[in-house]
Amino acid sequence: MENNLIWLEKYRPKTLDEVHGNSDIVDKLRAIAKMGNLPNIILVGPPGIGKTSSVLCLARQILGDSIKESVLELNASDDRGIETVREQIKGFAQKKVNLQEGQHKIVILDEADSLTEGAQQALRMIISDYSNSTRFVLSCNDSTKLIDAIQSRCCILRFNRLGESEIRERLLEIIKQESITYTKDGLDALTFTAEGDMRQAINNLQATFTGFGLVNRENVFKVCDVPNVDDLKKILDYMMKGEFQPAQSLMKSIFDDGYMAYDITNTFNKVIQNHNGDRDLQFEFLRQIAFLKARILEGLPTFLQMSGFLAKCCNISKGYHNK
Repeated sequence: MENNLIWLEKYRPKTLDEVHGNSDIVDKLRAIAKMGNLPNIILVGPPGIGKTSSVLCLARQILGDSIKESVLELNASDDRGIETVREQIKGFAQKKVNLQEGQHKIVILDEADSLTEGAQQALRMIISDYSNSTRFVLSCNDSTKLIDAIQSRCCILRFNRLGESEIRERLLEIIKQESITYTKDGLDALTFTAEGDMRQAINNLQATFTGFGLVNRENVFKVCDVPNVDDLKKILDYMMKGEFQPAQSLMKSIFDDGYMAYDITNTFNKVIQNHNGDRDLQFEFLRQIAFLKARILEGLPTFLQMSGFLAKCCNISKGYHNK
């Protein structure tokens, strides 16, 4: 049974010491655990960086064996309406649980920023009415979508995307535990495609190993369905030298392989960010690719748009070198 587990669940942190990244926030959670008095908290940050895992570790440390009956975990995106708040959350807040003095039941609400305003107003009342027995931890991507009355009742902790070294460290631990055959460029590809998202990195590791039995660069890119980074690096080199025709030709082959303009642009953006060449040109290219992404989002995901981007960048390079 253990071998059939999704690795994301199998390797979910059990204690705060096992959480990777955001060490300053984790230290604050450790301090809260030591005091044993949990405030209402809003956890803010992109998905896959350990917000929910961290608060579950905190709840486990504070409540111990009482966690099963003392914690309610919900995802607000499953049901955004007021009835969920009134029925499930209020019902749990009213429930009697035998806890030690100073301990509280905990409601963990993922994606709280997806709640309707009416549901948030109802939640605000419950937070106030049951403050003696229940604490609330709201996880969200954008705290500005929460009403001020909720924000003012909570301590706000902001999580950042994980660094590549932090993701790499965790992946290596799993690779060792699962006896995975891998290459260095395969590990690099996993950290590259994760973009700071530990959840995505672990899922891609499992999918690559399950599908191919070997975690190397080529297999990771197949699983993640991203264009070949080496080709994009070649295109960037052509752009740096102002060579439009070979850059366009190679980009056309990537389009012909079936990759979407948005996926190409996202990956290319990361390639440019990681480039160690001239910083002024790098800044200009990032500026131009931002314009390109905006046009793609407006509904113009064509090769013509991509060619225009390449031509503009090549002209910028020529002008820069002719100074």
